[in-house]
Amino acid sequence: MAEEIKKNEAKKIPATLFKVVLGLIFLGLGAAAILKWWVSLLMVIQGCIGLFLILAGIITLAIAKE
Repeated sequence: MAEEIKKNEAKKIPATLFKVVLGLIFLGLGAAAILKWWVSLLMVIQGCIGLFLILAGIITLAIAKE
């Protein structure tokens, strides 16, 4: 029984390592994209401010109604 557990754990190590490496690659690509398209990102954030405020107002009114 103990041998089966060790075999299962040995199989999980490469999968976990792959996920960690893939996660680090995605973090690097995301950081590079933010640096490359910084001006466009700010434009999108500015464009979303109005929609966010409308949504916040609707949620506030829904909570106040209760």
